[in-house]
This record gives sequence, structure tokens and C-alpha cells, in this order.
Amino acid sequence: MEIVKITGKIELLTGLHIGGGDDTMKIGGIDNQVIKDINTGEPYIPGSSLKGKMRSLLEWSIGLVGVSDGGPATSEALENPIFKDGAKRKEAETLLKLFGDKSGKSSITRISVGDCYLTDDIRKKVEKKEIKLSEAKYENVIDRQSGTAKHPRQTERVPAGVKFDFDIRVKILEGDNKDELISMVKKGLQLIEDDYLGGNGSRGYGRVKFKFKD
Repeated sequence: MEIVKITGKIELLTGLHIGGGDDTMKIGGIDNQVIKDINTGEPYIPGSSLKGKMRSLLEWSIGLVGVSDGGPATSEALENPIFKDGAKRKEAETLLKLFGDKSGKSSITRISVGDCYLTDDIRKKVEKKEIKLSEAKYENVIDRQSGTAKHPRQTERVPAGVKFDFDIRVKILEGDNKDELISMVKKGLQLIEDDYLGGNGSRGYGRVKFKFKD
């Protein structure tokens, strides 16, 4: 077995919001906070968020979403006529091999995505007070009849310019096509660049850029 590491940096091009699940009411405080490391108080990107977004976008790209009843695709989807043969079936098989198959018809999951923490240079900028790690953005609903804003809420975001390290590892087992598995990981990251990461993407949040380590 070989373990391939795919590492690099994630640069935020727009504010990022990945919720922290804090349901405590704070009078005058931020309604929707970002997830933070419990020990340092610094924001981070959970590996589960990055992995889940990759898989979701890849399934849309390959055409698995329409045949999987809304849940993560399994090998049962390959019984659909659109995957009878050809490149589309091969891509679907590679995805199931990479992310795993809950139907139990495939072998172990190949991909492992670590939590993404602040880069060292960003930490240094924070210490020098050259950059901030949090901003509060007001969100509201526009009344269509009066044209006025209603129900204002503050959403916390990690601002544009902040960078995180990412670390993805892929197990290559005997019989695996290494190039196909690595290519699919990189395709998933490219799809996130084209779409968004985290919440409120339709409002412009979560635009990111991946920079691979040489």
C-alpha cells in the first residue's frame, strides 16, 4: 500500500462561513458564528466540510445525483442505464472507490481529509495586528411591497485574504489506478473553486483558491 499526500493552501477570496453550531443566545451578539478550535479560538475548516463538498460536487458532475435518491451515491446507482459502459461509468467507479460505498459492495475508503488550520504566515500577521480573523456581516430579508429590510441578523465570516493549510491523503492499494484517484481529488478541488465552500454561497460567500505544494 502507498499513501499519497496532497497538500497546499486554501486562500479565501471572499468571506467564509462554516457554522460552529453555537445555539446560545447572546444579546447584541453575532447570531451565526463560525466554527473555531476549542483550544486556540481560531477559525478552521473541518475536513468533513471539505470532503463532503468535494464528493457532492463530483457526484453532480458525474451524474450520480439524479439516480441516488438524494443521498450519497452507492454502487447500486451503477445499475442505471446511463452508467452501462464508457467513461461515465469509469468515473463513477473511481468516485465510489475514492470515497467509499455504503452499500458494502466496494472496498475501504481511500481518501482522508484533515482539518484545515491557519497557515503560519497568517498567524504572524494576526500577532502583528495586520489582519483580522473575523468579520460580522448583516443579512436581512427585503419586504417586496415596502422595499425595506426586515429581520436583520449578523453572520460571522472569516474574511477574504485568510489562508489555511490543507492535507489530503489517498491510500493506493494493489490494483488501484493511482493517476485516476489523484486526478479525481484534484477535480473535486477545482469544482469547489468554481462553486463555493461553506454556507451562503448564493450570496457570494466561500469563494476559495487552492494552491498545491510542489
